[in-house]
Amino acid sequence: MKKQVIIINGAGGVGKDTLISSAAQVFKVRNVSSVELVKQAALVGGWNGEKDARGRELLIALKNAFVIYDDLPMKYCLEQYKEFQSSDEQIMFVHIREPQEIARFKEKAGAKTLLVVRRDQKKWGQNIDDMCDCYNYDIIFNNDLSVEDSGKRFVEILRAL
Repeated sequence: MKKQVIIINGAGGVGKDTLISSAAQVFKVRNVSSVELVKQAALVGGWNGEKDARGRELLIALKNAFVIYDDLPMKYCLEQYKEFQSSDEQIMFVHIREPQEIARFKEKAGAKTLLVVRRDQKKWGQNIDDMCDCYNYDIIFNNDLSVEDSGKRFVEILRAL
């Protein structure tokens, strides 16, 4: 399998990380979030680590500030991409929410885009979490099966890329 870079998106709780865990049972995987460094800064600032509505608002505001200040989230993702290129890993998943950031990273890394959806996905009340479908994704994965069946189907799709 040639190396694949996949920008993964979907509302909170749709099973993105569970699917990535299924992929990691078959492939060598790197899982990167554009808010990783933002989360670290939020923890230093007193965030309790919960992704409840209040925590999500904090992360969104901090990420926006870091994007404006020096583009930290994109720099981090590109640094991870460079490390991925020289590793033996096969698939790099990159969690990015904002359509303009998805487009920028896709162009820079030649990535495919993937939206994970499910019928019972929760609405969080924040634009960025609830508007994940405001982008024309390469792949839309419906995650309505059991964890095991969805994982198998997800791995099949990855093998076909």
